Amino acid sequence: MAAAIALSERGRGRTAPNPNVGCIIVRDGRIAGRGWTQPGGRPHAEAMALEQAGGQARGATAYVTLEPCFHDSPRGPTCSRLLIEAGVKHVVIAVGDPDRRTDGEGAAALQHAGLKVVTGVLADGARAAMAGFFTRQALGRPYVTLKLATSLDGQIARADGESRWITGPVARAHTHVERARHDAILVGRGTVDADKPRLDVRLAGLGDRSPRPIVLSRGKPPKGWTAIVAPDDISTLPDTDFLMVEGGATTASAFLAADLVDRLLLYRAPILMGAGKAALGDIGLESLSAAHGRWRLADARMLGPDRMELYERVGAS
Repeated sequence: MAAAIALSERGRGRTAPNPNVGCIIVRDGRIAGRGWTQPGGRPHAEAMALEQAGGQARGATAYVTLEPCFHDSPRGPTCSRLLIEAGVKHVVIAVGDPDRRTDGEGAAALQHAGLKVVTGVLADGARAAMAGFFTRQALGRPYVTLKLATSLDGQIARADGESRWITGPVARAHTHVERARHDAILVGRGTVDADKPRLDVRLAGLGDRSPRPIVLSRGKPPKGWTAIVAPDDISTLPDTDFLMVEGGATTASAFLAADLVDRLLLYRAPILMGAGKAALGDIGLESLSAAHGRWRLADARMLGPDRMELYERVGAS
């Protein structure tokens, strides 16, 4: 199942509105087929793995990170039916599908056809890998990552606006990997006007994974961009399960104040700037005690001379 979860990560940021699922078919202790949800949501992970397995799927075990779909679609057959028709005998599922069209029905169909079904294997890991899908289902909005690159004293630019570059090339490359894992990326109008950001992925082999650019603005967006007026409007963005917010300070503060940030991605450079532009403004904090217990450290590492820290919201969907 851990391998299936790793496969599901390959589709992250490319499959919405479908979840990024991973699937592995095992026969006689050997992997016969592997699959993950393809760009645009089709083929599904199970269909890809079954096609690769061919006749080896008969009598095999399928490990799938999300309950196989049960609802018919003009884009393809249900995965529960495909598994049954392929002769799979055992299906191990990480987590159930909250989509009301499948919710429990996929697993029930497999059991009714005589397949042995086990659920709940590495459920937390699978849910984390598909956090965008689960957040959309539960809250009706994308899963939001807020990225900040700061000096040691919390500045994102000099007082005159100079900000290129606070972090080094390794940290910036890591940011581009993160961009490739998101459906869309958002900045404020001030950032657009001041920096003319491209917001694309500039890493060899990942150029086709650039997220769609979004601007938080009441005015007309740049050509090829989408504009939303308020943070809450992210719920209206089509085919967006993973959203990255890159700034500036006013936009970052607005998303935090609206309680719309699920994940904090902080890059801290070993420099001091003194007077400058702070990473955040007012985020609506009513007391110091209210600031505690909101975030937990999920990862930390050095990227060249810079430190990356990843925090996840406590109690996030």
